[in-house]
Amino acid sequence: MTSSIDYGERIPNNVDIAGDRRLQRALESWQPGFLNWWSEMGPALDTKDVYLRTAVAVGREGWAHFDHVALPDYRWGVFLAERNSDRTIPFGEHKGKPAWQQVPGEYRADLQRLIVVQGDTEPASVEQQRLLGASAPSLYDLRNLFQVNVEEGRHLWAMVYLLHAYFGRAGREEAEALLHRNSGSDDAPRILGAFNEETPDWLSFFMFTYFTDRDGKYQLGTLKESAFDPLSRTCEFMLKEEAHHMFVGTTGLDRVVTRTAELMREHDSDEVAAAGGIPLDVVQRYLNFHYSVSLDLFGSETSTNAANYFTAGLKGRWQEERRKDDHLLTEDTAQVDSVVDGRFGTEEVPALLALNHDLRNEYIRDCQGGLKRWNRILEEHGIDDRLYLPHAGFNRGVGRYADHHVSPDGRLMSESDWQSAAESWLPTDVDKTHVMSLMKPVYERGRIASWIAPPRNGINGQPFEYDYVHFN
Repeated sequence: MTSSIDYGERIPNNVDIAGDRRLQRALESWQPGFLNWWSEMGPALDTKDVYLRTAVAVGREGWAHFDHVALPDYRWGVFLAERNSDRTIPFGEHKGKPAWQQVPGEYRADLQRLIVVQGDTEPASVEQQRLLGASAPSLYDLRNLFQVNVEEGRHLWAMVYLLHAYFGRAGREEAEALLHRNSGSDDAPRILGAFNEETPDWLSFFMFTYFTDRDGKYQLGTLKESAFDPLSRTCEFMLKEEAHHMFVGTTGLDRVVTRTAELMREHDSDEVAAAGGIPLDVVQRYLNFHYSVSLDLFGSETSTNAANYFTAGLKGRWQEERRKDDHLLTEDTAQVDSVVDGRFGTEEVPALLALNHDLRNEYIRDCQGGLKRWNRILEEHGIDDRLYLPHAGFNRGVGRYADHHVSPDGRLMSESDWQSAAESWLPTDVDKTHVMSLMKPVYERGRIASWIAPPRNGINGQPFEYDYVHFN
């Protein structure tokens, strides 16, 4: 790919990049750096081509085109959902006024920051997952990994488009910085902590795509409500692709739990490690870690920044327009989880300050759906054990629980008690070593690793045995 691009063909878009010479020059300047980042920090496994879905238009016919594509030649596009010319601002002090098509000067810095933080998560997850191809349990799973990767790359393009199109020189500088931070770097780490954690194995990958990408769903959902219409429309389209990432996590964990349950039945024991499976207690410890780290992404339970973003119309609540209130919240209060005098309780605070808490609770309710699925699988296999979500205060580094030690079942603990018990609740070195020992690649069509069950269905009507990935 060269730096001179046919922006109608090479970069599918519905924002008329070719018709805006200034924007075109900015993206032409940024694009070689993106390709260099992809070459250095994108998927490390050498492949010829992969059966990928490419968005080529926003309509029903165009957003999911499937074909075998060489990864470096993937057509990263820029798409906004169709504009509603009658759209008004749904919340905050500007409620009822026409949605903004340009950035109001007084909100420029805040909007830019929101876009940069969201944009920073997209390349971060690609970096975290770059080595996973070398241990894929099947070609089907390898293809899903690469689909997630290229779509995170497209989401980066979407945020960079907004920075270039609406934020001038400062936006261009931030777009460059998105390529210079790296997940886990000591000198220039990614902005949010969860995106500097390792994703060294496929159990971690499935946990990440279930829990951390689900946080992404809720963050995008709040930005979809934004008064800044281009951001709203960008996030609305991104949510279509985010659903696939969560599907990978949900069904991946379905299949891990299924295989573990099969081995437990076959050997009449929960000690399945020797049989090449992942024991349920190891699955639970991985779940505890990824869930708690993902909860930290919602920030502190009370936040003046969140209140200011809402009042200004920059960032709303999940499904804002379905809420049965005045969408101003200036007179409303909310109960927020708290620890008072060594006991769990709640504190009444202004509703505007409790927006992070509100969003986190929506997320927790959504996460429960996976637990119901996985426990139903255990029940169907005659297994009495159950997986669970730990208490929201468990292993927290952000917010009101950060200064407390809380057990998974919701008991406040001393520092010494926590230190002696933590390894029974979080992945140990022994756990990680065992899981890594199972990470042997299976690249033959129709075959799959012994620690995971095959999927019920393939991709886009293709069978599991389809040749999803071709190697050089």
